[in-house]
Amino acid sequence: MTQTFTAVIHKEDHWYVADCPEVGTVSQGETIEEAVANLKEATELYLEEFPLKEFNRRLLTTFDVAVYA
Repeated sequence: MTQTFTAVIHKEDHWYVADCPEVGTVSQGETIEEAVANLKEATELYLEEFPLKEFNRRLLTTFDVAVYA
């Protein structure tokens, strides 16, 4: 059985940091692909030890903000 989780990615210096908000796992890599692969592994290991009792899918959207410089 598989479930789909969210990966939120941002760059810090020369690392890409990937965060899974549903579980709280975080990992990093030198590329986006590596960061996501490491996050997947970290999340799988976490869920082996701490299975989710319920799973609420997150919604993702964007919004615009006026910026005054």
